[in-house]
Amino acid sequence: MSLPKIAIIISSTRATRFGDKPASWIDAIAKQRNDMDGEIIDLRDFPLPFFDEVASNAWVPSQNAVAQRWQQKIAEFDGYIFITAEYNRSITGVLKNALDYAYPEWARKAAACVGYGGVGAARAIEHLRLICVELQMAPTRTGVHIQGADFRATARAGQPLAEIAHLQTSATSMLDELVWWANALKTAREQS
Repeated sequence: MSLPKIAIIISSTRATRFGDKPASWIDAIAKQRNDMDGEIIDLRDFPLPFFDEVASNAWVPSQNAVAQRWQQKIAEFDGYIFITAEYNRSITGVLKNALDYAYPEWARKAAACVGYGGVGAARAIEHLRLICVELQMAPTRTGVHIQGADFRATARAGQPLAEIAHLQTSATSMLDELVWWANALKTAREQS
């Protein structure tokens, strides 16, 4: 069986975003493993308008060309790692919009979350897990929460995330779970 393909999705498009740092860090960890094939996907490369289709693409094909390109891209993967900030106790608006622009492409695939913010984006990650369940994804139990002092040390002082031991531990556990679920669901999708 081929290695599961995992998208590492940067879900903030702000000019001053922090999301590039955890995305690069998780990608570097993924590249050291021999059980997955990761790729960074940046929502900046998919400038989706606010959702304005007749219906979800579960029922009606999307008309917007960027939406079609987005759907084709995410359909390539067996699992997803969402890199998200916490905005007002939830995920970024552009991530919610991107999630809404697809449905069958997400279904029966694994999902994991890396969050950053004051409480490690715990509230945003819990909200994202609920959205993932609705889209028929299987979210992992373990996530990575870059919070408070860790966020300040990395964002302001330039300390690499790789040097923060408890984040490394969480990342390893999260990726172990994600790969297990991605393989299990890939096998099940191929058999059905």
